[in-house]
Amino acid sequence: MIGMLNALIDLVESESGDDLDVSRFAREHGSTEYHLRRMFAALAGMPLSEYVRRRRMTLAAADLVAGAPTVLDVAVRHGYSSAEAFGRAFRAVHGISPVDARRDGGPLRTQTTLRFRLSVEGSIPMDVTITPTSELVLVGHAARVPLIHEGVNPHIQAHIAAIPPDEHARLKRLSDAVPAGILAITGDIAPDAPEGTELTYLHGVSVRPGTPVPDGLDSMRVEAGAWAVFAASGPFPETLQRLWAATATEWFPSNPWRLRPGPSIVRYLEFTGTHASCELWLAVESA
Repeated sequence: MIGMLNALIDLVESESGDDLDVSRFAREHGSTEYHLRRMFAALAGMPLSEYVRRRRMTLAAADLVAGAPTVLDVAVRHGYSSAEAFGRAFRAVHGISPVDARRDGGPLRTQTTLRFRLSVEGSIPMDVTITPTSELVLVGHAARVPLIHEGVNPHIQAHIAAIPPDEHARLKRLSDAVPAGILAITGDIAPDAPEGTELTYLHGVSVRPGTPVPDGLDSMRVEAGAWAVFAASGPFPETLQRLWAATATEWFPSNPWRLRPGPSIVRYLEFTGTHASCELWLAVESA
């Protein structure tokens, strides 16, 4: 995985504009675009699309300062069909226009070339079980909320708080499939979506495909397949967020599994508000 990501970085440096075919690159390296984008975002701390944009604007700025004949020449060289579109992208990264950069030389924001290195530290003990399941139907109460990487998500808190207590009890009674009990389910999001992107959060349970579902509940269907189930216990939400990061930095690079499209599921075994014992379920397939 580390070698594949570094080869992807090399491809970003050599390609321009729309020539970067991530899907083909992933296939040629025995992976999938979904898994590759998820791992890149987790390890780089930014989506692949954002890194590509920053690098191209870094190189474009260097061309402008070096005395390129026109802004349009630089725009075309870096994959833009118009000076206007290039100017918007350039200003979003550098905070100034290409004309100002060409005239004044800056100030400019530089994105250095990334290099991935694997450091095998085993800093977080990881209890993992590979669990196959048949098709899942996840039912409950859904809301659209923004993605927040660190700390408690207040939008999810507000959504859960608005669900009446007797509805929690009804959902528990409805649960008849693994993972059992009340679940925190996130889905409907791009594999490398930046923070702030809207996703679907479902507070619900897992049921068998044939189980009658009461009216008024939202649902997600998930294909049959394997799940990597990571167990963790500690302060909430820090422990869960560190576990998320460790799956990318420690577990996936050293195990023959990759992520497949599907929601992520958190099953709380014990929750006091400041401390949680939980399971993180990630949909996986053999690499």
